[in-house]
Amino acid sequence: MIIFPSAIINKKTLFNIVILCENTYLCCTKTSTMLIANPIYDAVFKYLMEDSKIARLLISGIIGENVILLDPKPQEYTIERKRKTGSESTDLSYTTVYKLDYTATIQTPDGTKKRVVIEVQKARLHTEIMRFREYLGGQYANPENVYEVREPEATYKKAMPIISIYFLGQRLNSTKAPVLKVARQYVDVINNIVLTEKEEFIESLTHDAFVIQIPYLKTRRKNELLRLLSVFDQNNITKDIHILNVKEESFPEKFRPIIRRLQKAIVAPEVRYRMNQQDRAEMVLLDQELKIEHLEKKVDVLEDSVINIEKTIEQKEKTIEQKEKTIEQKEKTIEQKDRLLAKSKKNLFETAKLLKSFGQNITEICKTTGLTRKQIEEL
Repeated sequence: MIIFPSAIINKKTLFNIVILCENTYLCCTKTSTMLIANPIYDAVFKYLMEDSKIARLLISGIIGENVILLDPKPQEYTIERKRKTGSESTDLSYTTVYKLDYTATIQTPDGTKKRVVIEVQKARLHTEIMRFREYLGGQYANPENVYEVREPEATYKKAMPIISIYFLGQRLNSTKAPVLKVARQYVDVINNIVLTEKEEFIESLTHDAFVIQIPYLKTRRKNELLRLLSVFDQNNITKDIHILNVKEESFPEKFRPIIRRLQKAIVAPEVRYRMNQQDRAEMVLLDQELKIEHLEKKVDVLEDSVINIEKTIEQKEKTIEQKEKTIEQKEKTIEQKDRLLAKSKKNLFETAKLLKSFGQNITEICKTTGLTRKQIEEL
């Protein structure tokens, strides 16, 4: 599985190459430096892996085992998106995920052979991780990922183990190791013993993986694997991003077919066309991402404004609610006062009526109760 970051687009792509004869290297100086196509491009990577010997050489070097047979499975997965290119009437398609599957036969040091499924994926965005998980699940679920075992007693099918190779164009968070191997290990937890005997059940339900961090491939190449993987080192880019400048002597003789294959890719018209198409697609995608980022910032600003407005409305609603409570309290106070006044007035009339019944002078009653003469006379 291979993940690469977005390429830097160079609009001034030049292919000023002179081919003297079939075996002549494409040299940029009088030294043994060579110009090769950049395998970060989908078209170049596909061209490289279409050569079964090259693919077997590359995969063998990575997994550290002798792959004696490598059969590409019939399907080649690509996830394409289409975008209008300005005023053009045709759509520009670009690939976000490129995936190849292989059935491999590996010969172990003791001479026995085993069959495995090897999956290779190349993607522009590391955010495609859920798609990678989906593909991996598909490998486990695929009923074709089995092989037939013939024994005297019976013939039966066994599930093929899976090996995943991840090329990361971005750095991991915690390690600077250029190459990592995620290896299964059987451990007797009770006795804390590492077991060496393999079990078919476990081998069929788990898998090994190799993680390669491209940004760290520029470090001192202390072994053959790092020298092999240096073909992906983007520090070797020339003024033309489609082309890398490598030193032939940096590669052991057994790995030189890889750089020679990439050398041929430079002058393959279809490969050059596809690289330019990918550049255009990257530009469209980058432009779209910038637009989305700009819109997202606008949305963030609008969301902040909405939040502020909602807070203001909420505060005003609280103020209105508080005022309504104050008015309600005042109305209750007024209502209470009205009841007290009514009760007081009733008491005055009753007092006046009682005094009148005792024969007290109306004038005196008026002075005592504060009622008018007419009110008292009507009692």
